[in-house]
Amino acid sequence: MSKVVIIDYGAGNVKSVKFACERLGLNAELSNDVEVISSADKLIFPGQGEASSSMKALEKHGLVNVIKNANQPFLGICLGMQMMCEYSEENDTKGLGLFPLPVKLFSSNGLKVPHMGWNEIENLKTPLMRGLKEKEFMYFVHSYYVPDSEWTIAQASYPEAFSAALHKDNFYGCQFHPEKSGELGQQILKNFIEM
Repeated sequence: MSKVVIIDYGAGNVKSVKFACERLGLNAELSNDVEVISSADKLIFPGQGEASSSMKALEKHGLVNVIKNANQPFLGICLGMQMMCEYSEENDTKGLGLFPLPVKLFSSNGLKVPHMGWNEIENLKTPLMRGLKEKEFMYFVHSYYVPDSEWTIAQASYPEAFSAALHKDNFYGCQFHPEKSGELGQQILKNFIEM
């Protein structure tokens, strides 16, 4: 069975990801230990909170280079996915640069920010989305977004299209919360774990 490690750098939301793994029969380990993270078969990088303080927490735990040099399947969730990008407008934050993409603040256009609740995803690509149909609903909570790009493997709209999921090399990201998206979110986690 795969050794799955959830990177625990002090951001919220790690426990709900661990419970989601347990529902799949997997005892994922929470860790901020460089050795444990480096020896994992799969890495999950959840995030909830604010970009610059989260990047500082990664630096404090000595995890920036560990993440940048990871060669196992790697899944960033919500803020985790945003931190994998080059730069965030949230407090003018330099990210990990795994995706050469910006993270931008939603302009409200009369809509509430943060974008919160269930939204359809479409234009699904890669094995991460196996078993899902177009326009399935996933659960989102975010004020910042990653624009559509060549690495987008799922889109959502609010009201313009943005990246609901990304993929480049061994790195995957979901802007939505698979661990809070019911059976379909569980399917995405299962797809990732089975890679």
